[in-house]
Amino acid sequence: MATRETRTGKLASEGRLDKVLAEATGLSRERVKALIGEGQVEVDGQVATSPSSKLSGGETFAVHIPLPADPQAYPQDIPVVVVFEDEHLIVVDKPAGMVVHPAAGNPDGTLVNALLHHCGGSLSGIGGVARPGIVHRIDKDTSGLLVVAKSDAAHEGLARQFADHSLERAYLAVTAGLPSLGAGTVDARLGRSDADRKKMAVLPKDSSRGKRAVTHYKVLKPLDHAALVECRLETGRTHQVRVHLASIGHPLLGDPVYGRSPSALKPLMKRLDFRRQALHAAVLGFVHPVTGHALSFSSEMPSDMAELIDELGHSNR
Repeated sequence: MATRETRTGKLASEGRLDKVLAEATGLSRERVKALIGEGQVEVDGQVATSPSSKLSGGETFAVHIPLPADPQAYPQDIPVVVVFEDEHLIVVDKPAGMVVHPAAGNPDGTLVNALLHHCGGSLSGIGGVARPGIVHRIDKDTSGLLVVAKSDAAHEGLARQFADHSLERAYLAVTAGLPSLGAGTVDARLGRSDADRKKMAVLPKDSSRGKRAVTHYKVLKPLDHAALVECRLETGRTHQVRVHLASIGHPLLGDPVYGRSPSALKPLMKRLDFRRQALHAAVLGFVHPVTGHALSFSSEMPSDMAELIDELGHSNR
């Protein structure tokens, strides 16, 4: 049985490889870029490695398109809070404790499993068999808003907005201690930690590793040995808010990886049984990739964080 489809031909025009191939094959540029990255594209018999390489026209091409594998994620009847939904995308309010997509150690019970049931399997296939529709993620123990693509057109359009950082994203966080400046910007490159590959770390600005990350923060309310802080993201790197705030000496309360709670707050954290990083994706705004309408959504603070802030506020009076 064939495991892939191959499209071949001769390129009639010059220009960037991804653009010319998209026109020649009928595939989207995002799909062509992904196939180039997977080593599935040949030009004049040589494997292509760069989507931006220049063509002069007349080259022969072969594009190998892997056929869909059996889905690794399967539908599960798990409740999910839907904030917005149409035929192209769905915005959900993810609870803390739910993993976004199946992975080692979390084969099911994820948001993807829940959405495959809710949407009847109609999620974009670009994310792969284990991550259909997933354009971005928030950590398992972070709560809040997430947009998921139901169509490939929506997936590609949303991916472009994430790539050019044109979306609006605001998080609410409870930090250990009060940032002295009240507001500021952390512009610090992030990449895998040399000491622990499971962790992210701030890298030197001139490092060839990692990616630039920018977080704007503002103290909304001083608390007892803590603060309620709003973080607005220019970029969306793995663990960005958690690492950036820790890097300025104010890690998130409850964060088991990047910081410890102040000793004075440990009895309160234990009494409330608060065991996660105090982080909530509160605002998400973007342009609908198909209709062009501007959309903006907000999510109320989850009860566990609201209770924590209330207790810390009372202690600070």
